[in-house]
Amino acid sequence: MPARHRIFALLAMAFLCAGPGNAQAPEQPVTVFAAASLTNALQEIADLHGQRGRQKVRLSFAASSTLAKQIEAGAKAQIFVSADEAWMDYLAKRDLVEAGTRRAIAGNRLVLVVPTSARPAEPSSELAGDAWLKALPQGRIATGDPAHVPVGRYAEQALRKLGLWEQVSPRLARADNVRSALILVERGEAVAGIVYSTDAAASRQVAVAGAFPRTSHGPIIYPAALVKGEDKGEARRFYDALFSAEGRAVLVKHGFAMD
Repeated sequence: MPARHRIFALLAMAFLCAGPGNAQAPEQPVTVFAAASLTNALQEIADLHGQRGRQKVRLSFAASSTLAKQIEAGAKAQIFVSADEAWMDYLAKRDLVEAGTRRAIAGNRLVLVVPTSARPAEPSSELAGDAWLKALPQGRIATGDPAHVPVGRYAEQALRKLGLWEQVSPRLARADNVRSALILVERGEAVAGIVYSTDAAASRQVAVAGAFPRTSHGPIIYPAALVKGEDKGEARRFYDALFSAEGRAVLVKHGFAMD
């Protein structure tokens, strides 16, 4: 073989051997841990993000408490969106979120829902006193477990403010997240549920019987943040998409309150 041919052969072999080792590994899909009440809205934002040619986003929905504990235990997530400030505080105190990225993404209302078959003739715009409780048939009232689920905490605050906690507490069906509570009402396994207004809007099987006064519980705020060490690449791009005009429009469409 002529010398020049041997040189070309050696260069080609070197290129083939070195190429894969030097190739940059593709970025892994972004994993978002988010409160269950954000299911429909974030799925739509993720779909729009994908239509822009971005990498697929993995969405994991559950109670904020469950997700925060999973992140603490080392679960791989790039973004965390909580249904309250308390569980974001939990991670922040453990230095598990990028402090500079913590921002409120949306707000919500706390409402009482009943099966559509039990739709009130004149639903109250705001629940006051105990008339609404007396109007309910005997049976369970579903909400998140107040021990750790944000919607349950808000529900307990509201019921205590209205002086009804002692009456309602024994009747509570304590679900592991707000969507599970909603399902109990949809299936008729609970006569009513205390959920977010956005969850009620997402279901055709429940009707809103009234809203709890805003002053009866703490502000319902959803903070979002990048997990510690994840302020980069696709994670940052999807985080920014959540706060973009398009992302906010989706949240509003699904009934979330915006500042």
